[in-house]
Amino acid sequence: QVQLVESGGGLVQPGGSLRLSCAASGTFFGTVDMGWYRQAPGKQRELVADISGGDTNYADSVKGRFTISSDNARKTVYLQMNSLKPEDTAVYYCNLRGIWPKTWNYWGQGTQVTVSS
Repeated sequence: QVQLVESGGGLVQPGGSLRLSCAASGTFFGTVDMGWYRQAPGKQRELVADISGGDTNYADSVKGRFTISSDNARKTVYLQMNSLKPEDTAVYYCNLRGIWPKTWNYWGQGTQVTVSS
């Protein structure tokens, strides 16, 4: 199986920045899609950003503030978060998925991001 190790979460003041990292270990084949999700208390998990085939997609709430990127050689995906707002407070989860030899989907353990003064 694939294991995902996340880092970079923490406490930051409004307007500050954080960079989340997610490193994948294990063996997998074919192309993979990578994304970041978040879940705030009392809310459903939502897609924040993903990257697939060089194309990126962002939730409307984070467009212009967050940037997703990847380093395929290191099998790592990043989420740069700027201009953070209190409503960005959530547990952030890394997600990797592929389709070969059959569909698969793995999640990181989650990292807490708290935006508060």
